[in-house]
Amino acid sequence: MSDAPIHRRAPVPVGDVVPGDPPVPVTVWFVPPPHAGETVSMPLGYRLVHDLTYDGELVVDLTVGPQLARAVMAAGRRFQQPRGRLPGREPAAMVVAGRPSTDLDLTQLTAGAASRLRPGGSLAVVHPHNQTVLAETVAAGRAAGLTYLQHIVASTQPAGASNRPPIHSDVIILRRPDTPTDPTIDEEDHHV
Repeated sequence: MSDAPIHRRAPVPVGDVVPGDPPVPVTVWFVPPPHAGETVSMPLGYRLVHDLTYDGELVVDLTVGPQLARAVMAAGRRFQQPRGRLPGREPAAMVVAGRPSTDLDLTQLTAGAASRLRPGGSLAVVHPHNQTVLAETVAAGRAAGLTYLQHIVASTQPAGASNRPPIHSDVIILRRPDTPTDPTIDEEDHHV
């Protein structure tokens, strides 16, 4: 398989978007919380898969729980669950992992994902509420040759729904460049 860039339109995002070419999903998603001990809820997994992959593509699932696999199947994609490791030769469109519940540390995760992703493929790292790890995740990704694409706040309740601040997970999206000189936005452009 060639590493030549594939030029096609972005997937059609699910939910609210900022218009443009390609349209960009709004970065605060209101989704139900994951079940206790799991990484993602089915709606969060479904939005990630729909917004970042195409029909029939491979998604590598390093999450805890069955929700991402269910979302991948519902969206018509294929999945692999390698139990905390990134073996395999087929380039993946996306790797989804939870932090800190993965068996890989952040450096191993980003390096493994970079070698496993197809050009233009994405790594989604889901961080639980109250972990301030954006800069650490972006730095590990950059060291592995990935670029920062987006920070999604997966809020489990709308703002103002109660007297408590919204509880959320942070989803950091890193991308494997299409080419070594791909001008994808870097973290300095987002003041990380």
